[in-house]
Amino acid sequence: MVLFSFMEVFSLYALTFIILLSIYDEQDPYAQKRFEMVEKQIISRGIQNARVIQAMLKVPRHKFVSEGLRDSSYEDRPVPIESGQTVSQPYIVALMTELLAPAPGKKILEVGTGSGYQSAVLAETGCDLYTIEIIEPIALRARQILQNLGYDNIKFNIGDGFSGWEEHAPFDAIIVTAAPGNIPEKLIEQLNPGGRMVIPVGDVNQELKLIEKINGGTDIRNVTSVRFVPMTGESGGS
Repeated sequence: MVLFSFMEVFSLYALTFIILLSIYDEQDPYAQKRFEMVEKQIISRGIQNARVIQAMLKVPRHKFVSEGLRDSSYEDRPVPIESGQTVSQPYIVALMTELLAPAPGKKILEVGTGSGYQSAVLAETGCDLYTIEIIEPIALRARQILQNLGYDNIKFNIGDGFSGWEEHAPFDAIIVTAAPGNIPEKLIEQLNPGGRMVIPVGDVNQELKLIEKINGGTDIRNVTSVRFVPMTGESGGS
């Protein structure tokens, strides 16, 4: 059984107190929804990383969806955005982030910027994020939102993430937010020794996989069944 350290518990309670105070802030009417999301969907399902919990409490998920969907953006489900893409279910965002073990200064590649919500959660942990998106209108929209929110630790690219971002490799961790039919070898090659990659793999039946580059090889394990949009571009998607 994994337990919080004393400092993690202290930080979590201190942060929770701050968030509770902000619930009544008229400038942030969604603070209570975020708190309830984290309490009922994230912590109750076993997420324990204090940085991840703090990021999920802070990032305004509603800003990454259309205005008509903002009131439902904190519900326990994905939210659709344009071009057939989605903002992932909050728990899945938290789970994938925790599996990466993000930390300040850690160099992380995100394949599939999408709405930018996962990007914001990662950036909030203090990592140096490199994010790539193949659909240009989505990429530009996400970049604008993230810049408006003040994130300056993100580098953006528009292109096919199946081959990674060799110019900035290697990375300490890689997260893939769309499902290829198989694990891209080029992404594994761009992982540092000891690095981790979290990726959904499959067509109809998908598994979220955690890949660790250790002892000169790779250790691959299934985490849970998932349903992501298929990866496009070189992966063989549309």
